[in-house]
Amino acid sequence: MPSKRRLLAAALAVAAVAAGTSAATAAPPGTTTNAISSSFADTFADPSIIQGRDGYWYAYATSDPLVANGPFGLMHMARTKDFSSWEYLGTVFNDQTKPAWAAPGSFFWAPDIRYFDGKYVMYFTVTDTAANPGGDPAIGVATAPTPAGPWTATDGPVVTPKPDGNGGYFGTIDPALLTAADGKRYLYYGGFYGGISVTEVTEDGLHAVGEPTQVTIGDRYEGAYAVYRDGWYYLMGSSMNCCAGPTTGYSVFAGRSKSPRGPFLDADGASLNESRVGGTTVITQNGNKWIGPGHHAFMTDAAGQDHIVYHAIARGTPWLTDPFGINRRPMLIDRIDWIDGWPRTRAGLGPSEGPVPAPTTGSGMGISSTDPAGGLLGASRQPGDALGGPSASISGAARTRQSAPGGSLRVEADVRLGKNFTTVLGGGAVVASVSGSKVTVVAGRRTASATLPADFDRSAWNKLIVQVSGSTVTARLNDAGLGDVYAEAQLVVPGLVVKSAPVAWLGSAEVDNLTVRPVAAPVRRLADVPQTGNLLAGDDFDGDLGPAWSWVRPDDKAVVADGKLSWPLENADLVGGGNTAGLLFHTTPSTDSWIAETKLNLDLGEGDIRNYQQAGMIAYLNDSDFARLGNVAIWRTRQTEFGRELVVRPSDGATNYGAAAIGRSAPTLWMRLAYSKNAAGEHVYRAATSVDGKNWTWGASWVLPAPAKLGLYAHGEFTGTAVPPVATFEYLRFYESK
Repeated sequence: MPSKRRLLAAALAVAAVAAGTSAATAAPPGTTTNAISSSFADTFADPSIIQGRDGYWYAYATSDPLVANGPFGLMHMARTKDFSSWEYLGTVFNDQTKPAWAAPGSFFWAPDIRYFDGKYVMYFTVTDTAANPGGDPAIGVATAPTPAGPWTATDGPVVTPKPDGNGGYFGTIDPALLTAADGKRYLYYGGFYGGISVTEVTEDGLHAVGEPTQVTIGDRYEGAYAVYRDGWYYLMGSSMNCCAGPTTGYSVFAGRSKSPRGPFLDADGASLNESRVGGTTVITQNGNKWIGPGHHAFMTDAAGQDHIVYHAIARGTPWLTDPFGINRRPMLIDRIDWIDGWPRTRAGLGPSEGPVPAPTTGSGMGISSTDPAGGLLGASRQPGDALGGPSASISGAARTRQSAPGGSLRVEADVRLGKNFTTVLGGGAVVASVSGSKVTVVAGRRTASATLPADFDRSAWNKLIVQVSGSTVTARLNDAGLGDVYAEAQLVVPGLVVKSAPVAWLGSAEVDNLTVRPVAAPVRRLADVPQTGNLLAGDDFDGDLGPAWSWVRPDDKAVVADGKLSWPLENADLVGGGNTAGLLFHTTPSTDSWIAETKLNLDLGEGDIRNYQQAGMIAYLNDSDFARLGNVAIWRTRQTEFGRELVVRPSDGATNYGAAAIGRSAPTLWMRLAYSKNAAGEHVYRAATSVDGKNWTWGASWVLPAPAKLGLYAHGEFTGTAVPPVATFEYLRFYESK
C-alpha cells in the first residue's frame, strides 16, 4: 500500500499541476537538466514542440497521467521561455471537445504540432474509433488560433483505420507532418504493425489525398519524425519497446532520401524498408540513469543549434504507479550534432544526466524578440495580435541599432513578406533576398537560388532564416522552423569573411519574433568509442573446449570442429519462464574493463516469417538477470538486438524483457560487448556490431548489478523452417579496452 508521504507528494504534485505552478527548483541560469518536465510532471511522453510568436516554446504530450495516481488526460500542454522553468497549461481536449468520432474508451497519443495557413495544426493518434469499437487506430487532426488552443477537432480522421485482412487493423499511429520543397505537405504515420507510411495531405493539412507509400518495414519503427536538411529528407523512427519499465531499450534511428517518399537509406546504404533493416543511430542509452530514449521531435534554437526533445525512463524509477503499471516517461532534451551528414545526440554520447547548456532563446544586440521594433532603426511598431506582441513593420530600409558580431551569424524571424525583401549581413558580405518566386543568396561573387512553390502565400506568417556558418551561407523559408522547407538557397564560399556590422533590411515585410545570434560552434567529430588493445584471453576453436569453458544446460549438438563452434539453434528460450536454452561461458579477464568479441555465421534468410531465431553473446548473472546480444529474426525482419531481462516483482519472481537495436543484421556478423564501470561503480555492458569486422556500430548499454559471466548462445522458435539453422562461431576473444 502506498505510504501517506507518497500520497501527499502525489496530491501536492497534482495541485501544482492544476494551478499551473512549478513544483521543483529550476536549473541554474543558462543550463537545463534532464528531465526537463520534472517541475510539473512525472511523465510527459511522446513530446512534440513548437515556438509561438509570443516567444514561448510549447510542448505537447500523450494522454498518460502526469503524476502517480493522477487521472488520464486528453493530451497535455506546457510552455517555457528558457527550458528551465515550465508552466503547465492543461489538456488539449476535454470530454466536450474531444473528437466525436472517437470511441468512448479511446486514448489520444503522440501529438505532432505544426503551424501553417495562419493556424496551429495538431495531429494525433486515436486508438479506437466509434465506427469499429475494439481497436481500429486512426490519425486525428485539430486546429487552434494559438498554440495554447482552444483546439477544434475535425469531424473525421485525416487517415482512416486500415484493415489488416484478418479481422484486425494495422497500426495507424504516431503522425508527423513535413512541408516539402515541392510545396506539398506529407504526413508520416504507422508503427510496428504495418510499418511507417507517408501520404500527401491537402494544403490545409486536414485530408489525406492519393495513395500512401510505405517507407519502413513492419516490426521495427514507430514514432516517425521527418526534417529537411542540406538537400536531404531525413526520416527518423523509434525502435523496439517504448514501455518495458526497467528493461526499455527504445532508441531512435534515421535514414535519408532525396524524396519525401523515400526510399530512406542509412549511412551504410541500407534501407529502412527491407528485411535486414537499416538505420543510423540518432540516440540510444549509454549506461547512465536514462534508458529507452525515443519518440522524439526536433527543434532549432536561436543560435542555429538543433536539439532532440524526447522521452526516456529513469531505470531506478521506471513506473508511474506499481510495477506493470504505467511507465514513467518524462520529457528530456539534448543537443543534436550533424556529423558526416547524420544527426547524432551529443556527438553519439546519448542522453545527458547532469546540467548541460540550455537551448539559446531570445535575441542579442538589445533586441526584444517579441517587440523587435525597439531594437531597429527605420522600422515602425505594429500592435500585437492573438499570437504575439507588437511586431516591426519594415518599408524601405531598416537596420539594427547595434552592430552584429563578425563571423558566423544567424538571423531568424517570423515574417509576412511584401513583394521584395532583402537581408544584408556584414555590410554587404552576404545578401539574402526573397523576390518574386525566388529565394537567393549572394556572397563572395557567388550566387545560389531556390524556387518557391507556385502557391506560396507571402501574406501569411512564415519563418525566414538567414545564416552564415563558417563558409556556408543559407537562406530558408519554411512554416515554423521545424525542419520543413518551402525553399532553401545555399552556397559555400571558401574564405568567406563576415565583418561586424549592423544587420540591414531592404524592401517590405512585417517582422516578429526576431532573433540575431552568433551561430553555435558545430561539433563535427563523433565521441570516442571503446577500442581493442592487447589480446587477454579467448579461444579460436582449434581444439576441444578447455577448462576456461563451462555450461548451463549443456547441449551435445554444439560441436567444435574445423576451427569453429557449430551450434544448431535449440528450440528453446531464455525469457520469462522459458529457461530451457543452453548457455556456454568462458572465464572473463580480471581487469576492470575489457572487450569481448566473436564472429558469428548465421543465415536467417530474408523476408519470411520467423520469430526469435537467434544466436550471439550473453552477459549472464542468472536466468532472470542477463543482457543478450543477438542476430535475431523478428517476424519478417532480421535485426541485431541487445536485450535485457531482470526481475521486476520479487514477490513472485515476475520478470520483464526489453531490447535495443544495434546496427544491421547480416549472415556473417561480428559482435562485441565492452565491459566497464560507470561513475556510480555499476557494471556496464555496451554492445557493438559489424558486418565486415573493421567498421563498428556501437550502440546501447545495459547496467547489471554485478560482474556477469560472458558466453555464447543459440536458440529460438522454428516457425517457417523445417530444419534449425546452424550458428557457427569462429572465435571468442577478450581484449584490453582502451
